Amino acid sequence: MELNKLLEGIAHFKESNFNPNVTFLTCNSKEVKEGSVFAALKGVNFDGHNFVKKALECGACAVLVEKDFNIKNQIIVRNSHKAYSKMCANFLDNPAKNLKFIGVTGTNGKTTVTNIIKNILSREGKKVGLIGTIQNEICSEVIPTEKTTPNPMDFQMLIKNMLDKNCEYVVMEVSSHALAQHRIADTQFEIAIFTNLSQDHLDYHKTMQNYFDAKKMLFEVAKKGIVFIDDEYGKKLINSTPCEIYTFSVKNNEADFLAQNIKLTSNYVQYNITGEDINTEIIFNTPGLFSVYNSMAAFICCKMLGLNDVEIAKNIKHCEPIKGRSEVIKTYEDFNIICDYAHSPDSLKNILASIKSYKKGRIITLFGCGGDRDRKKRPIMGEIAAKNSDFLIVTSDNPRTEPPIKIIEDILIGVRKTDTPYVKILNRKKAIEYAIKNAKKNDTILLAGKGHETYQIIGTTKIKLDEREIVYKALAELKQEKNLKRNIQEDIKNYKI
Repeated sequence: MELNKLLEGIAHFKESNFNPNVTFLTCNSKEVKEGSVFAALKGVNFDGHNFVKKALECGACAVLVEKDFNIKNQIIVRNSHKAYSKMCANFLDNPAKNLKFIGVTGTNGKTTVTNIIKNILSREGKKVGLIGTIQNEICSEVIPTEKTTPNPMDFQMLIKNMLDKNCEYVVMEVSSHALAQHRIADTQFEIAIFTNLSQDHLDYHKTMQNYFDAKKMLFEVAKKGIVFIDDEYGKKLINSTPCEIYTFSVKNNEADFLAQNIKLTSNYVQYNITGEDINTEIIFNTPGLFSVYNSMAAFICCKMLGLNDVEIAKNIKHCEPIKGRSEVIKTYEDFNIICDYAHSPDSLKNILASIKSYKKGRIITLFGCGGDRDRKKRPIMGEIAAKNSDFLIVTSDNPRTEPPIKIIEDILIGVRKTDTPYVKILNRKKAIEYAIKNAKKNDTILLAGKGHETYQIIGTTKIKLDEREIVYKALAELKQEKNLKRNIQEDIKNYKI
């Protein structure tokens, strides 16, 4: 493709007669080959401008930059992130223009809301693509994912694949990182949904205002917005965005949609969603007040897409629980185990509040915090966990390149503000085994932080760590210790690892 065609819609400066044929686009200098355009992007730890010379030596026909290198091959732009995303879209003939996008952003709830919406639309016979944290999907085809929102070229290739397979809708989680880095180019959204905003990712955004401003960008490219106004940032958003806004709440009568007659149980939530000409009963098979928020957002979205209220409610009721989101791991024992992705202060507080609403025995919370990430939230999460649990097991999450004991000590600053008993066990596998071995009748063990993840990142290496597998092996061994004379391997087989 000619360079000039790739640059359509992008404000830039280059020599007028410089128009090579481009065969490949990349922002990774290691991927550069003959005929490539190399985009020099500024990141947290690296600046692509430092690799321009290397890219040219490897055969790049042009470089996309934000400063003048005084070379013929350069294309100078104000924002190389934004220009690169648009170039990737142009390279694949802008597949997004032929799809209907629904975007969900917020600190918590993105995965649940997108999965409910996809489930509803699919049950209504629509062909739907899903882009999210757990996995990407094209109708029923599952595609593994590394990031909540893919990098620009991966994103464009993915949605082109969806278009080629006749998808009509794309339902996607839109992360604050992706918005700040302009990964989705100038994609237009039919509907944007805001769930909430609480402290997270400040290692990247630095301030809550920057974090909020990134989230707000989604509503600048949306026709309609759905906003949760029980959240303080939701209230702020409705007064600072150009699109048509609809609000929802569980307590504010001024909202366009309100949840009433809420019933919370250990297995499901039940409520009536009300609004103009609406009073529909909703049952969603995941416990917790946050499940009311999430299912409300999905209901409103599908109603705006023209679906029937009763059919939407029926489809919500038939949604399968989502892996790692308030997921009950069946133990066949007299205690309970919940696996949840909670890795921010607000999400940890929410899942613990949910468990407290139906618990019969102790709450034993096992959790850690990620390394090389926002350190400020560690003592906050420690205090939240301690105040809302009867016993804590502080362990590793994804320590990455930080010493696990250092992360744990940061967490314990908050824990020690309370008198809640705790142990610290660096090895997460051993921590889970300890929790199961010491559980009592009616206890609930919360495994927080990993959720759907089946790995742990230690240093820069991913190692296998599937909490469900660890749980079932530990349970099988526990039964043998109790002289139940059961074969461990047979038990593991029964638990369907």
